Amino acid sequence: MYTMRLWVVRYARAFEFVYRCFEPVMVRLHPLWKSVGYQRAEKPVAVLEKFSKELLFDCKMCGQCILSSTGMSCPMNCPKSMRNGPCGGVLQNGNCEVQPEMRCVWVEAWAGSRQMTRGDRINEVQAPVDHRKRGSSSWLRVARRASDPKPGE
Repeated sequence: MYTMRLWVVRYARAFEFVYRCFEPVMVRLHPLWKSVGYQRAEKPVAVLEKFSKELLFDCKMCGQCILSSTGMSCPMNCPKSMRNGPCGGVLQNGNCEVQPEMRCVWVEAWAGSRQMTRGDRINEVQAPVDHRKRGSSSWLRVARRASDPKPGE
């Protein structure tokens, strides 16, 4: 998984493109998700999401995916679960102080974000992880959020 994760970051722009094509498809499927029921769709979609994202990104299924903001490097792979940048314990060679054989997730995130067209999103401060959402589908959450009418509409 680690080798695949590094490969994905190396090709972050291509994966950003795939994500930008995939997200509207999930949003357009809102009528399907709504008719089936988001609760009922949750388990099968989460299984599919876990399989694909675990394979490519070594995803931890936090339920609040920010890969498109972190150079396609999952910050949940950080041993300290740092969600907004490195901890300050990055070794001189760019590796992690907790797992010295592993490259710092945030060093990889920065490299990946420099390739992406929306790479400046790495500078956005992310909300803390809501652990109640762990294991749930962030794909369905994005579809529901994009399809729900905004207040005042």
